[in-house]
Amino acid sequence: MQEISRIQEKEPLIRVMALHALEYCERLFYLEEVEEIRVADARVYDGRRFHELVPEYSEIERFVLEDEELGIMGKIDCVRSKKGEWIPFEYKKGRARKESDGTPGAWPSDILQLAAYALLLEKHHKQSIREGRIYYGTDRRTVQVPITQRERDWVRDTVDRARQLRATPLRPDITSNERLCNRCSLAPVCLPEEERLLISPERETLRLFPEDKETRDVHVTSPGSTVRKSGETIVVETRDGNKSSIPLAEVGSLTLHGPSQITTQTLHLCAQRGVAVHWMTGGGKYMGSLANAAGGVQRRLRQYKGLTDPVLPHRLSVALVSAKIESQLRYMLRMSRGTESRVMLEEDLQMIKTMLRKSHQAKSNEELLGYEGNAARAYFSCLRSLTQDDVSSGMSFVHRSRRPPKDPANVLLSFLYSMLYRDCVQAILTVGLDPTIGFYHQPRSSAYPLALDLMELFRVALSDMVVLGSIHRGQWDVDTDFEIAGEHVWLNETGRKKAIALYERRKQDKWKHPVIGYSLSYARLLELEVRLLEKEWSGHPGLFALNRLR
Repeated sequence: MQEISRIQEKEPLIRVMALHALEYCERLFYLEEVEEIRVADARVYDGRRFHELVPEYSEIERFVLEDEELGIMGKIDCVRSKKGEWIPFEYKKGRARKESDGTPGAWPSDILQLAAYALLLEKHHKQSIREGRIYYGTDRRTVQVPITQRERDWVRDTVDRARQLRATPLRPDITSNERLCNRCSLAPVCLPEEERLLISPERETLRLFPEDKETRDVHVTSPGSTVRKSGETIVVETRDGNKSSIPLAEVGSLTLHGPSQITTQTLHLCAQRGVAVHWMTGGGKYMGSLANAAGGVQRRLRQYKGLTDPVLPHRLSVALVSAKIESQLRYMLRMSRGTESRVMLEEDLQMIKTMLRKSHQAKSNEELLGYEGNAARAYFSCLRSLTQDDVSSGMSFVHRSRRPPKDPANVLLSFLYSMLYRDCVQAILTVGLDPTIGFYHQPRSSAYPLALDLMELFRVALSDMVVLGSIHRGQWDVDTDFEIAGEHVWLNETGRKKAIALYERRKQDKWKHPVIGYSLSYARLLELEVRLLEKEWSGHPGLFALNRLR
């Protein structure tokens, strides 16, 4: 039993590639090795292809070594023997470093990596390694690297630093060398440019966060459908035998509406590939999801510590409610600008303005709830006024009704709110936070408080505007898009497909962030906002909930 306990207490070995990352940037090392977040971008895949094409003249290919005393393990690209001495080789796709005298040299992180392999070889062969070689593929240069005591000490010091970083839940600061961030695959997770904006607000932010998602959200709406896999393809078969296929690489999430089935093998594949699976009832109620949460326990530890602080949750709540009310106000001002309805809306608009001003000065979340509720009543009163011309079509707002929605307009609004809630849950899990721990909403139902918090920033832009715009364009037919039984109203299959199409199309619209300064789709903005929220309790606050409607 003592032997088992001793083995369990051993620290895991550190990958030599992780030492390379640590020398490049401590934040990169922490994200990859401690939080276990790894993103393979085009440069990473190019590097992998390059290693597959290197000349096969080595005597030992991909030599795997590890040593508990050194605390490291690694896979050497190539080892050659020259006059009885072993020489480790590393292959790099990029260019060699240009020394001051114009000769090619090796980059520091590459030297450290090679030196670590040299120490592993020394341990394995019990023979001193005096040099190594690094081949740079872009300019076809081989650089000779002496392995001296300096390199040996450097490796050991870096291993000690790696152990220190693995023992703390706090992320290191971003690198001071901005050029390193431009080539980093984890820049969309780290958001270094956004952190620099906090220090220098006047700077022009370099876009390192993707403008749009490379995948799409797939919805299965036909009752009785079955979702299967065929190799790396998702196959959806309807009850009448019609089939449609989608390459898994193009799928970001899969949502099943109503009584549809998905096979266990497909669930396994989606979990393995990071494709979120969501379930919603036919009436539009969110039921649950299967999603791989990125990152490790460190992110949740920081979240728990931050959101149990007596000051931070209220500050975030004020920012959140103010952003929501201001978006409502701006939307109503836009919709009534230059129209006769402006006079009719004036009293409600003044109420929203008053609640916005008071929300900035709220001393408690209870006060905020009151201001938010008053603003919401005035806002929905405006919506009622703006849809008076749609009474004859059956698509006007009378008042907000939710459980259950009692007219087609409210059904649409509730359905799109459920879609938005689903996307907020997915964004939170993608970033690696815990959706059950929020700062404004309290855990009074099965809904995740943090997802409800995030929703407030996007209700107007992704739900209200879609509903009101589609009503004004006459895109709905009460007889063909809805089922009505007494006071119960819900979307039928035709209506659901139409609502989903409108919502997903809206998510692709581009929007320029008023503070960060670059444009991105609303689908991407959801994830960005969660990452900015995480910075609020990770030492870099000030950028959450700053997005506003123009």
